[in-house]
Amino acid sequence: MAFTYLERFIQDSVGDAFRRLRNALPTVISHVRPSDRPEFGDYSSSLAMIVASEEGVASRELAADIVAAMRDCVATDEFEKVAVAGPGFINVFLTPTRIQAALQHILDTGESYGRQKRSGPKKLQIEFVSSNPTGPLTVGHGRQAVLGDVLANLYEHLGYDVRREYYFNDEGRQIDLLAESLWARFRELLGDPLEIPEEGYQGEYLKDAARQLKDEMPDGFPSFDEEARGRFRSEAVARMTALIKEDLAKLDVQFDEWFSEATLHTSGEVDEALAALRAHDGVYEKDGAIWLKAEEHGGEKDSVLVRSDGRPTYLMVDVAYHINKKRRGFDRVINVQGADHHAELTCVKAALRILGYPDEWLSYAVHQFVSLKEGGQTLKMSTRAGRFVTLHDLLDELGRDIVRYFMISRKPEAHLDFDLDLARSASLDNPATYVQYAHTRIASIFRKAEGLGVDWEDADLGPLVERDELDLIKTLDRFPAMVETAAGPSFAPHLLADYALQLSRAFHAYYDKHRVLTDDEGLSRARLALLSALGTVLRSSLDLLGMTAPSEM
Repeated sequence: MAFTYLERFIQDSVGDAFRRLRNALPTVISHVRPSDRPEFGDYSSSLAMIVASEEGVASRELAADIVAAMRDCVATDEFEKVAVAGPGFINVFLTPTRIQAALQHILDTGESYGRQKRSGPKKLQIEFVSSNPTGPLTVGHGRQAVLGDVLANLYEHLGYDVRREYYFNDEGRQIDLLAESLWARFRELLGDPLEIPEEGYQGEYLKDAARQLKDEMPDGFPSFDEEARGRFRSEAVARMTALIKEDLAKLDVQFDEWFSEATLHTSGEVDEALAALRAHDGVYEKDGAIWLKAEEHGGEKDSVLVRSDGRPTYLMVDVAYHINKKRRGFDRVINVQGADHHAELTCVKAALRILGYPDEWLSYAVHQFVSLKEGGQTLKMSTRAGRFVTLHDLLDELGRDIVRYFMISRKPEAHLDFDLDLARSASLDNPATYVQYAHTRIASIFRKAEGLGVDWEDADLGPLVERDELDLIKTLDRFPAMVETAAGPSFAPHLLADYALQLSRAFHAYYDKHRVLTDDEGLSRARLALLSALGTVLRSSLDLLGMTAPSEM
């Protein structure tokens, strides 16, 4: 459970009072949260109600006893008031001195604030995007790319040794269809118009590739024989791969490993995986095919691993791929996948259970799809028909920072309506611009302070007593816990975008109300110290989101 600096202090204080009262430590860990309203204090503990429910005693009386014990053992400069409310909430009102201590902690920690050093197993692989190399990346792929990359950033912040991996599906029918579609475009340029094969690819990007090939081999391959199939498969995959890598580079997504599906076939790992499942009684034969006993092991439905003609299914190869990951020594694996893969991912998990893998070794961060909205209308897209907005075009128009913010701004399991009109807006109505402007504004204040010779280092934080100043500190104090919550296990990186926006709003409201550089040097230095911590957290938030933290806009 993630606790903030201040929540941990209150938990320890309440727990120590409970120990003094009962001569035993409480068994409850998660019992402190920020209060909903100022009249309920800064934080509230539900410890008394939880323990009372377990023991069958009066919760309000237990809360009163804990509060009395807290008053006896806590220094007077820590709490303004501790009170019992409702059925047994313990409401804690902190002194400015205690809240200022949280700010001092941030200032002392500096740019590493929120980072953790992990002592346990930490070799983590995150696989994401993994789009078939059949065309440029779409906006849907863009959402997955940003989601996976931000998750990787978060886990690195938490001390994991993270490896980003792209699983390259360069085998199978869709690659054959791509190759034949490219060949048809190639022959069309040579005056031999041909129909694109049924379920083939219609996009303009294949015409561009065909034009390049025409210059390299101006007259050849009049029929789609085995030689043509091999050549056009190779050319199509290479050219589509180059497009994908170019798009990801524009989005500033870098992979440590590009893993080829073909290697699993040539190495014999697919056959080895099937043999392992057989040895663990995880398969059966039916209608000439080999099936996975998925339902017995938590899968959605039994599924074919090997077709009746002997060809392995995508599921069979995917199981072999995960065995390969385990052999490479990853302590944990996270796959980022679209919601349309739900049935398959339950079968992969079932196969790994059959093989004795711990359930927590593989996790899935599942996301819904993306729609583009313009003028209040949803744009209709189709990849096979070639009617779609590419990620490349979106990045060319909006830039990396805005695309990344909008892609991560909704929780993964919710459908994302990407509002093009809002994203194009250069005003502060655009949330990405609004967050970056907060950092710019802070940088401007420090440039002015430097010009005036105002030094904030080692400032006395005592003058920071305004309620909105103390609330800002409490918001900054939430950052490390927010990072931990955003990373998992529910995979909620949108909380990072929400946090950055909330922090920016709080800062803009504070700055519009209070002068930072005043005639009171002590107050000015204290407020600059507050803004220094705020700038640190904003930079860290933007860095985790993969966005720039500009000093000028």
